[in-house]
Amino acid sequence: MARSDDENVPRPTVTGILMATRDPRSWLPNAFIQAVAYKGNEICPAGSAEPYQLDAMDIAGPLDTQVTEACRFVARNMKTAATKDMGRRDIPQFDLTAVFEAMVNAVAHRDYSVHGSKIRLRLFEDRLELYSPGGIPNGMTVASLPHRQSARNEAIASLLAKCSVPTDQPWLITDRRTLMDKRGEGVPIILARSEQLSGKRPEYHLLDEAELMLTIYAADVFRREGYDGT
Repeated sequence: MARSDDENVPRPTVTGILMATRDPRSWLPNAFIQAVAYKGNEICPAGSAEPYQLDAMDIAGPLDTQVTEACRFVARNMKTAATKDMGRRDIPQFDLTAVFEAMVNAVAHRDYSVHGSKIRLRLFEDRLELYSPGGIPNGMTVASLPHRQSARNEAIASLLAKCSVPTDQPWLITDRRTLMDKRGEGVPIILARSEQLSGKRPEYHLLDEAELMLTIYAADVFRREGYDGT
């Protein structure tokens, strides 16, 4: 997290700035998550005079805080439906365990050397979109993501594997005791749990070899035409 410079003065590394400063943006301006919750399924619905953003915030702080607050943002803005077939059953819009894994992967594996790009989190009625700066490292492809394990930022991944998951924050839903396990289970969990909830498999896309986009689809009830939000 620190090393000595040419004059033998200890200086924080990029990892040290990201993990141990109150606001990494003081040194790395794009080291934050830009989160927006939209009304409906489009960024700006055509012909609508109503506000199209329900909530928006820039999530900063050390990386473990960014994960926690990003999950909180999703939990705060997502809806819950209910079915009364054979007793009441609540249906969340998104699986929060999958959201947790996605947020951890985003902060751990993004390319912090890409200037002018930040992690972007977008919530819509029918989907969640997460954009992470940087291509896929170490010869991996979109197709191989569920099957291979590789870390772009090994030091960050190792430190996140030592950060305990807070037990007093109910929007963090995971069986893990630490933010990362370094076993390559994150993507399979995202795919399996999200598909189980929504009936539609999440999708990864590599945009211009420079940004990885993850789309997690909402539970089926929220994707049906005419859903009134109740």
